[in-house]
Amino acid sequence: MKLDNLIDKLLAAAREDRPSDRVPYAFEKRIMARIAEQPTADIWSVWGRALWQAVAPSAAVAVVVAAWLSLSPAQTDRFSQDPELEQIAAMAVDLPAK
Repeated sequence: MKLDNLIDKLLAAAREDRPSDRVPYAFEKRIMARIAEQPTADIWSVWGRALWQAVAPSAAVAVVVAAWLSLSPAQTDRFSQDPELEQIAAMAVDLPAK
């Protein structure tokens, strides 16, 4: 069945079914009053709760990375191995002002 035919049939069925008059008086006002009574979510408490829940995993990651870096073999200094790189870095710092 084509989508346009289906939409036309659904719209025709909706037009034939008229709403009844059996809706109680001021029903929509009672519903809106109940909706207004619902407590609103405090965005700051939601953020605070999420951040406090993230403390433990973040601390665990920091401890693991610190242990990994402290136990890994020492890295050699690149500048001490390559004198040309040291000269290029020094030239970049000592550029004359225009």
